[in-house]
Amino acid sequence: MDLTHDELAGVVSLFAALTREELTTALSELAYRNGDEGEVPVEEIDAAIERYFLVEFEREGTSYLTPGPVAFPELPDGGEDLPHILSVEKREVDREAIITPLEAQFRKDAAAAVNDDDDERIHHLLDVSYDLEAWGPVELDDERDLLDSARAN
Repeated sequence: MDLTHDELAGVVSLFAALTREELTTALSELAYRNGDEGEVPVEEIDAAIERYFLVEFEREGTSYLTPGPVAFPELPDGGEDLPHILSVEKREVDREAIITPLEAQFRKDAAAAVNDDDDERIHHLLDVSYDLEAWGPVELDDERDLLDSARAN
């Protein structure tokens, strides 16, 4: 089953937040409905988190995923039926509670990309910095300067 990161975010956006298990179940249902016997792309969930299409957060001891700052959620084929298939209610997501740990993660990712001299990651994180500032009340000028200076070298 091949889904884009925006399609993964689209599945999650139907419910505002899903656990990994719920997302995996939703993807299995989609695969079945679309006649796809391929593997559920669990590693793509991690890649979507790493690239800020999905954000992982904790609430009351449970880990959830929600669409991230770079996502343009779109529903994959058959996705509109998932709320009728899964017994999951739409959840409230408080971005203010998520933004602080997400900002900290971004700062670590930026430092690691510069330390590793990872040009592709540096370019991606520069783009993410603008999306993240639009997504929540954060100021990432220092990290952008760090990424820009690493890119210039």
